[in-house]
Amino acid sequence: MSRTAGRGETEVKSFCRICTGHCGVIASVDENRRLVAIRGDKDDPQTLGFVCSKGTDAVDSHNSGERLLRPLKRMPDGSFEPIPLERAIGEIADRLGDIIHRNGPGAVASYRGSGGFFASATLNVLDALMAAIGSPKKFSNLTIDQSAKVVAMGRLGVWPPGPQPFHDSDVCMLLGNNPLVSIAAAAFDTRHPLKRIKEARARGMKLIVVDPRRTETAEYADVFLQPLPGYDAAILAAIIRIILDEGWQDADFCRQHVGDLDCLRRAVEPFTPEKVAEAADIPADGLWEAARVFARDGRRGIAGTGTGPSMSPHSNLMEHLVGCLNVICGRFIREGEPIDNPGFLMGRTPKPAQVVDIGRSWESGPRSRIGGYGTVGGEMLTGLLADEILQPGEGQVKCLINHGGNPAASVPDHRKIARALESLELFVSIEPVMTASAALSDYILPPRMPYERADLHLSLFETAIYPFSYARYTPALADPPPGSEVCDEWYVLWSLASRLGYTLTCNGIELDRDEPPTEEQLLEILTANAPVPLAQIKRHPEGYLDRGEPMVAAPADPATAAKFTTMPDDVAGEMEGLLGDMRDADRGGRGFDFRLCSRRNRHRFNTVGHLSPYLKKLTPRNPAYLNPDDLRALGVATGDWVEISSDNGAIRATVAEDETVRRGVVSMTHCFGYLPDTDDFIEHGVSTNLLISTDRDLQTINAMPRMSGIPVNIEPLM
Repeated sequence: MSRTAGRGETEVKSFCRICTGHCGVIASVDENRRLVAIRGDKDDPQTLGFVCSKGTDAVDSHNSGERLLRPLKRMPDGSFEPIPLERAIGEIADRLGDIIHRNGPGAVASYRGSGGFFASATLNVLDALMAAIGSPKKFSNLTIDQSAKVVAMGRLGVWPPGPQPFHDSDVCMLLGNNPLVSIAAAAFDTRHPLKRIKEARARGMKLIVVDPRRTETAEYADVFLQPLPGYDAAILAAIIRIILDEGWQDADFCRQHVGDLDCLRRAVEPFTPEKVAEAADIPADGLWEAARVFARDGRRGIAGTGTGPSMSPHSNLMEHLVGCLNVICGRFIREGEPIDNPGFLMGRTPKPAQVVDIGRSWESGPRSRIGGYGTVGGEMLTGLLADEILQPGEGQVKCLINHGGNPAASVPDHRKIARALESLELFVSIEPVMTASAALSDYILPPRMPYERADLHLSLFETAIYPFSYARYTPALADPPPGSEVCDEWYVLWSLASRLGYTLTCNGIELDRDEPPTEEQLLEILTANAPVPLAQIKRHPEGYLDRGEPMVAAPADPATAAKFTTMPDDVAGEMEGLLGDMRDADRGGRGFDFRLCSRRNRHRFNTVGHLSPYLKKLTPRNPAYLNPDDLRALGVATGDWVEISSDNGAIRATVAEDETVRRGVVSMTHCFGYLPDTDDFIEHGVSTNLLISTDRDLQTINAMPRMSGIPVNIEPLM
């Protein structure tokens, strides 16, 4: 749907593809198909007119002078020179083939960032290239974000119909999650989050928030706990203990579907509300209130977590325990109940109301050279990426293909990852701007920007994005700037495969090795398992809402039904470790006076937006936010400089007063900064990754580094 807006401009419905919010927008293009304006679409049935500053910045990002418009090749002196696209692909293919011939397929790795996940036509192509090469070394930002969710599913079990939906819940618990800013949450409706939370409160839903900061979301909470960072697992253990002691669990559901409830009961016994409250520095009454509101008074609704606790110590245990909380309260869609979103692009299969043991993927298949870790969610672990590059020996990574990511800025242990990327024999980045990672690359291939390509919604998380069965397509609306030579990401990857003699298979369909596919063909392949063809989705500019035969939770199959495993041996061991940490830790941990916790910023999405003049003006840097009482105790005021030091490194930043941050905590946004020793706080902000080590403090199974809840000291700089 489009209409003329005057002055030669045309308005077209589309949607933003920066994050999973997928906000519906009206995009304006001029007579030369140049993007000139973006605004929220008030008629959009999903996001109701909401769009954030990152979404409206699309005009600047498409037309910015910072945008790279031609492929670049690194010269021997470190400078970059333009190179024709086909010549660049040819040189890359030659060097890639030589690396594979000399070192084997395991010398090649890929990294996918947020920009890569949202490029629909390319989504399957990078994985297909890695499969054709024969390398399992796929990395992404997912394994340094919330991979604990995948670990929990493997250890606890899965309920195919899914959790009870937010739109008819009477309670919701959020731990370390601020969807009003992040526009992301596992237990929340993020389609215009402010309106959704107000609607939910108006119908009587109770909200429980656990966070070291009184976040924008916490302002709407009925119960708010403000602990020291890193105690989420202990808080969950105490709440579970209260529920089981008081008999507030769903006893019938537990009898049918939980195989070891007594083991869970014994494991949480030491986590009394009083002990946990003392360690986390919260009132014990708050734990009782949270348990009552969630389990005794609430009947529908789940607990969910965000990046805060998933980046903190004991994150795998924390995610397991939040799963246990939902399990013992029976917060799942039951047999015969509707499944509002059974999936769309990912296809649909019957979903029986039973537990399914999906197995522990990390215990079979390929393992990392460093530490012997298995894969999680089909990926190698990004916490080990730098070591996989730096450690010599068979299987050492020599080549990295980076699609839409910025590992130099986002991966912990800032100096090590930068050193690793710089040491690669071949580093190729498909990136539109000179990010920190692009600056270390041998070749930079700038892609089309989002409104210059056709797209579908992000299929990987579609059931979390939309509460109902829904699909969204957008055509390409704008053209790249005149005279530019930008690439289609999928074409680069297909062309590398073709030159190396590989055939790519995407979604079970082989691509022609000699004739490149079209963008539309790749989108057709992506929709191969959908209930309707792509052509039908295209006919609905505001998205296709499936009004066909509703799916309901099927009866359980006694022959295949498993039971939830709430306390397997490794989880029980982690419970003992958590209890030991509670006994031994002082308030800051290892003699440190503060804990640094991660913080979302409404004008940035991880590393997206750091080179945008508009977004930099809104949030030019990432100050260290402190409680006013802590500022006074340190003898500093807003704008003063401090040094923040951990057991791994130190950073310098200015402080800012924030009464929403509890005492003993310093709150900073991650993914700022540029490269080590070139960081200019005034220009780029500073990377908190300089404080983080990947040589220790890694979680078992997913090698998750300690990226939040970091013990630090703060010293004023005069």
